[in-house]
Amino acid sequence: MSESNDYLLVKADVLPEVFVKVMEAKRLLNSGKAVSVNEAVKMVSLSRSAYYKYKDAVMPFYETSQGKIVTLIVAVENFPGILAGIIQCIAFAKGNILTINQNIPINGLADVSVSMETDRMTCSIDTLINEVEKIPGVRSCRIMARE
Repeated sequence: MSESNDYLLVKADVLPEVFVKVMEAKRLLNSGKAVSVNEAVKMVSLSRSAYYKYKDAVMPFYETSQGKIVTLIVAVENFPGILAGIIQCIAFAKGNILTINQNIPINGLADVSVSMETDRMTCSIDTLINEVEKIPGVRSCRIMARE
């Protein structure tokens, strides 16, 4: 089958189980109920390879809209330059930052909220979250809101 950019709207209950499990793993990650891909795939009894194979191709209907605004909450350790790293990561993915708010650190950790437009991004929001979480000093990154 040739690669296509056609999209289909299909009821979840007629899809093969692997697609439903990928969606559930993504929901666990986005809600913070799973802190890593490893944890999420174990919770839904899915292989990591299946998750990575389909994670960018399977999404809920509401995620397909263009021009949406996403607000991320990033828990960071308190040291110089960490915010610059987050901004650089978002800029590399072609996310358009609308607002940034960093709370005062408590016990060495601060929450940073970043609202951004995603219509021109070159990767999925899940991929961006995974990249932000790789930044030294970032403890977690999750979606707080979507518009």
